Amino acid sequence: MSSAVSTAPTTTALVPTAFVDFKLQSVHALTPNTSKFVFELPEHQTLGMTVASCVVTKFTNAEGKNIIRPYTPTSDADQKGSFEFIVKRYDAGVMSAHFHSLKVGDTLAIKGPFTKYALEVNQYESVALIAGGTGITPMLQVIGEILKNKEDKTKINLLFANVTPEDIILKDVLDALTKAHPDQLKITYVIDNAVDGWEGETGFITGEMIKKHIPEIGSAGNKAFVCGPPPLMAAVSGEKNPDKSQGEIDGILKALGLTIEQVYKF
Repeated sequence: MSSAVSTAPTTTALVPTAFVDFKLQSVHALTPNTSKFVFELPEHQTLGMTVASCVVTKFTNAEGKNIIRPYTPTSDADQKGSFEFIVKRYDAGVMSAHFHSLKVGDTLAIKGPFTKYALEVNQYESVALIAGGTGITPMLQVIGEILKNKEDKTKINLLFANVTPEDIILKDVLDALTKAHPDQLKITYVIDNAVDGWEGETGFITGEMIKKHIPEIGSAGNKAFVCGPPPLMAAVSGEKNPDKSQGEIDGILKALGLTIEQVYKF
């Protein structure tokens, strides 16, 4: 007896105007302080994300205060059955600590999606992605969206900085994407200090490093995206304004002659 194939329409699980509780399905350690958190999705539903967009997460602390923080899922926007976050635990990060305290079966309140940058097919000849640490999450959205569309010929050049090789989140996934799309995706890894056998760059990101590995940055057909911890943002592009608007361009990219119209800060 053959099983019937369901024809139920696919709907989206997120609601932009209200928080929805999602159950934690599994947790997978990626580095000593970073884990992948997989949450369940109801049958026939996707998360409903657009690229590039984020969600906001919420929990209530012991004092009864609602803690709300934005995060970017790293799973494909069309994925069914589950979705994922990559979260690094920070000593002063109350939401990241909450993530790392969750047990399988616990729930997390999530609202969204909220579009940050509406990326269109072949909108640019190339995109320059400069990321540090968990700042890779929106970049994964951008990379995945471009590469899954055979009509999209946008070239992708990622400069990804971390403290040590062990801190490079999802390096196996990134390397597999590079191998599958060698003519479209280029990745340069940067770590703070050289270690035996390391073949990437070392030290802090500099203007010379950017020009060496992303020579097309600042050209008419290129858009630069930056995401990472505050020191990286300040050094590379200037931080966003306190109200989270883009603010002025500063740092290395300003020195290279880029304008705020050529840069987007996640």
